[in-house]
Amino acid sequence: MVRLCDGCWNVYANEMAEADGATAAPRPEFDPDDVSWVEPPTCPECGASVRIYRTNYGRWVRLAMVELPAKDVPEPYRWRLTQLPERSRVPTDIVAVRIRGVDPSPSEPVVPAHRMLCVVD
Repeated sequence: MVRLCDGCWNVYANEMAEADGATAAPRPEFDPDDVSWVEPPTCPECGASVRIYRTNYGRWVRLAMVELPAKDVPEPYRWRLTQLPERSRVPTDIVAVRIRGVDPSPSEPVVPAHRMLCVVD
C-alpha cells in the first residue's frame, strides 16, 4: 500500500469522484432533538428522490432509491452499500462502494447511480 499526503490524497480522491460521478453535496447533519419531519433528498436536476451516501474514499454520491439486477445496470453505474468494518456488533455507518474488478452475477442486486436514471425535462 502507498500512503499519500493529504494534498495528494485529495487530488486523487477528487479525480476518482469525478470519474465515478460522486459529486453530490454531503448530507446535512441532523439535530437528534429535532422532531420535525425530514423529507428525503431530491435530485437538483430532475427532482426525483435520491439516497446520498458517503463513498469509501470520502466523497458523496447520489444513488437510486431501488436496487436492480446487475444485468440491467451498465458497469460504470454499479454501486454496493456496505457497512464500515468495526469491532463492534452495532453497525456504525454505511458507505457506497463502486463495483470494480469482479463483475457481479447477472441477477445479483446492485444500487445504480442516480445519474443513470436521471431524466431532465
